[in-house]
Amino acid sequence: MTEPTSDDGRTFRRETERVVNEIAQGLRTLDAGVSWFSDLAPIRQQMVLQEAADYAMQAHITAADGRAGVARSGVKPTANPSVMICMDPPRYGFAGLPTAEHVKAFRVLVSVFAVADTRRRETYCKGTCGHAWHNLPAATEHP
Repeated sequence: MTEPTSDDGRTFRRETERVVNEIAQGLRTLDAGVSWFSDLAPIRQQMVLQEAADYAMQAHITAADGRAGVARSGVKPTANPSVMICMDPPRYGFAGLPTAEHVKAFRVLVSVFAVADTRRRETYCKGTCGHAWHNLPAATEHP
C-alpha cells in the first residue's frame, strides 16, 4: 500500500470533514456514515478516527456530551471507545485501537461530536456563525 500524496491527503481530509459534519447536522445518517467509513482501507480509517477525535476536542466535549453521544451511537457503554470518550479528561487514542474496534470508535466519536457541536451551534455560534462547516447546504443530504 502506498502513502497518499499531499493533495490526496487534503482531499481526503475535506471529505472526512464533510461526512462527519453532515452526520452531526442530520444531513447524513449515522448508518450511512458508518457505511462510508467501513468501505475505507484500515489506514484511511485511522486517519478518519484521528480527524474525528480532533473535531470532538475542538468542540470542547463535556462528560455529559460523552454520555449522550455514547447513548446515541448504539455502542455499549462498556466498549473501549465508549469508556475512552467518557473519561475525565477524555482519551483520544482511537486511531490506535485494534482494527476490529474502528467502526465502534467511529460511531462513538461522530455521535459525541454531533452532541457537542449541536450544543455549540445553538449557543456559541447562534446567529453569528461564520464557520463553513456549520452552514452546510441541505442539498448535500444523504440517506
